[in-house]
Amino acid sequence: MTALCAQESIYNLLPRVEEKPIKLPRYISTFRASVKHEIEENRAPWKTMGPPKIEVPSPKNFLQKHSKEPKLPHRKRDEGRKRLLTIPSVPHVTDHPLMGIQSKKNFINTNAADVIMGVAKKPQPICVDTRQGHKYLLETSGLVPKYINKKDYGLTPKYVIKRSEEVKRAQEEYDAYVKETLRQKAMKRLSDEERESLLQGLKKNWEEVHHEFQGLSVDIDTLPKKIRKERLEAQMKQLEHDISIIEKHKIIYIANK
Repeated sequence: MTALCAQESIYNLLPRVEEKPIKLPRYISTFRASVKHEIEENRAPWKTMGPPKIEVPSPKNFLQKHSKEPKLPHRKRDEGRKRLLTIPSVPHVTDHPLMGIQSKKNFINTNAADVIMGVAKKPQPICVDTRQGHKYLLETSGLVPKYINKKDYGLTPKYVIKRSEEVKRAQEEYDAYVKETLRQKAMKRLSDEERESLLQGLKKNWEEVHHEFQGLSVDIDTLPKKIRKERLEAQMKQLEHDISIIEKHKIIYIANK
């Protein structure tokens, strides 16, 4: 019955013209040919569909013991003979050395001339520190005042001067920043009229909060009621604290922020 009621409708009396949806043409990118060409060029094995089809290794070529150890090349028989041929042979018994070769150079006169014409070698200065004659070179002992004779001895290094100037400049910038901050946050004294108006405003706020607190129900049985009561009590406590401070101090300063 429900199906019949759903079919019977005044809108179903008039014949409807079925409108076929217009199918849009399929989108074809203008870069299709270039993308296809790039894919064909970059195609490589093991990149999309698993390993390439290669020849499977034979089970006879299994890993054997000591097969991966380095092996020395086999020694050839002729290598030893070639090495022996390169070594000079021992002279024979009948061989006689060259004799009778003499030099006409007078070594005594040559050595005497070298000593006379040569510059005498200066002895190195040494230092003896024990009675037994223990000595060491004076140049490397630290007793020779060679550093105080330098041109830049006693002068402040350039990097220290540069660092000091940077520290001084940074300190001056910091002092200027502190002065500007203190000037902006200078203390302002509250006048008597402003103090009195502030005090009256705090008391008025306290009366409003107290009036709202008095309107609470006696039975606090729900969480929202409890939260509201605690909030009003905290506001009243803060207002009472502010009122007591202002009444206690006649002169009040306010910092400009």
